[in-house]
Amino acid sequence: MAIVADLLAKPGVVAAGEYTYKAEPLSYEGQLDPEAAQLLAVMGHATTLGTQMEGDMLRAIDPDSKLLPVRGWILRGPQYALCVMANVYCLVDSRKKDSLNRVVAHMRQSLRDASMELV
Repeated sequence: MAIVADLLAKPGVVAAGEYTYKAEPLSYEGQLDPEAAQLLAVMGHATTLGTQMEGDMLRAIDPDSKLLPVRGWILRGPQYALCVMANVYCLVDSRKKDSLNRVVAHMRQSLRDASMELV
């Protein structure tokens, strides 16, 4: 997928990749070894499924909540942030000012029509 190369070209991006619906790495680039790429694929897949389930349960409790379906999530630490949208992940250097916002905006735009059935 071209988005992996596009993301890696963004300032502050350390690594990017995509995974299958079975949580297997499809492709990855950047500062990752195969084991880290596998771990990120499993974590992206599992966390996305859990987040989707929680959103579905909240909508079941309150159908008028106007809660949108989950499209992705971010986990941010002092050194790195992990952004996951659809079946694509991106590891961003948290210390780079405004990099995370630009990466998320790019992912939202590029993956707006991506099927969530992949994850």
